[in-house]
Amino acid sequence: MTEVIRDVLMVGTGPSALTAAIYTTREDIDTILYERATIGGLAATTDMIDNYPGFPEGVPGMELAEKFEKQVARFGAQIDFGDISSVKREDEYLVVEVDGQPVKTRSVLIATGSDYKKLGIPGEAELYGRGAHYCATCDGAFYKEKKLAVVGGGNSAVQEAIFLTRYASHIDLLVRSSVKASEVLQEDLQKYVDAGKITVHLETKPLEITEEGGRASGVIIEGPEGTQTLNVDAVFVFVGLIPNSGFLKDSDVTLDETGLVVTNERFETSMPGVFASGDVRSGAVRQVVSAAGEGAAVALTIREYIDDLKRRGL
Repeated sequence: MTEVIRDVLMVGTGPSALTAAIYTTREDIDTILYERATIGGLAATTDMIDNYPGFPEGVPGMELAEKFEKQVARFGAQIDFGDISSVKREDEYLVVEVDGQPVKTRSVLIATGSDYKKLGIPGEAELYGRGAHYCATCDGAFYKEKKLAVVGGGNSAVQEAIFLTRYASHIDLLVRSSVKASEVLQEDLQKYVDAGKITVHLETKPLEITEEGGRASGVIIEGPEGTQTLNVDAVFVFVGLIPNSGFLKDSDVTLDETGLVVTNERFETSMPGVFASGDVRSGAVRQVVSAAGEGAAVALTIREYIDDLKRRGL
């Protein structure tokens, strides 16, 4: 029985991997994608994506993911469910362990994305997309003239809080200890505090997101003044991202200090034949449209790599 060796094995099925698969399969590159959870990645779990080109009225995340999937299937890519535990080189091929079984491939695309760090408080999971959010640019426009709470004190939290002032009537910024954003961002933040657009609550932690009628109605907080409830229409959480890169810890793929995959401008990692794109890549913009763009770009690099291997008879 002839051993099957794939041209490219893609880990993840978010917008970046699905776009890459459209390009590789159209070039007759044998392509398989493995997913351990939901096809479409974080985009599929977003209630409404309002900033993806071609959808002037916005598009539900699940609907966009389904359209991606159908297009990938039309060109012949194979999508399977499986948990990846390692990526190693074995002679001239790469070996990916999928559900404990080895799969040989000429190249690998790591496009596993990142997951939002959660607060782990009551109401957070239950109200996801209905008042509990992790992306200001994705969901901020739904809250025009509404009161919002933003959780976090780093650069991302302060940037997103300032961004949300273009929509919200008022923002409560909940900071566990002190604001740790850059000095420039703290100066910008102070302008919004002085204007009455943002109130900063230091040494404050959220305890619960409350609900009414199926949507968030407030957040219970504990701070220097004790426990109280802020009446807000949504809570935006910006306490960091967790890259889905744990399966690479024993590989030759270099990760940065946060666990993101380090690549060069051609999306090549430190391990020959292994590429990365989308939100798991260090330096990624973390938007659906940019992830898709990186998918198209990395597919062209993969094509050149595969062509070179085949010219050498590998």
